[in-house]
Amino acid sequence: MKNNDTYIEEAPLARFLFSNHKIAWLWLIVRVYVGWHWLVPGWEKVVSPAWTGANAGTALGGFLKGALSKTAGANPDVQGWYAGFLKDVVVPHAAFWSHLVAYGELLVGVALIVGALTGVAAFFGLFMNLNYLLAGTVSVNPILFTLSIMLIMAWRVAGYWGVDYYLLSKIGVPWKGIKTKTRA
Repeated sequence: MKNNDTYIEEAPLARFLFSNHKIAWLWLIVRVYVGWHWLVPGWEKVVSPAWTGANAGTALGGFLKGALSKTAGANPDVQGWYAGFLKDVVVPHAAFWSHLVAYGELLVGVALIVGALTGVAAFFGLFMNLNYLLAGTVSVNPILFTLSIMLIMAWRVAGYWGVDYYLLSKIGVPWKGIKTKTRA
């Protein structure tokens, strides 16, 4: 480190939670919980004709109609800019978006459960949660959103008990190769 470089040390609790493989068991539980919440509805959509079959886009069209109905009033659940995006981009291509949602949910669920590219999968899950929240749907989305942020922060150890243990040691990370500790 050069004399003019500044190094801000990570807090011990943050280092333990997000970098220490000894806490990987916690991230396994979180990962499987979040993954299950994506896998089940994703699978239900993939096998549904209203999402990916002959009537693809029908179910999404109903969801969009409900979301667009939440744009009125002084404090709408769906903001005007997002309603415009839904009307102009999603509604005209509902069948395409329906397939994207169904297979996206399924793939995020599988990736999180097996621990493959955990940080990337958590990011895409977070992105879908954000869109559901912007469309005025609360449900379990705030919980999954928050847990996804934590999985992204813990990406180095969140997949330690999963495919990432082997995958990241082979492909490394964009800035340099990664060294993994052997399991004790």
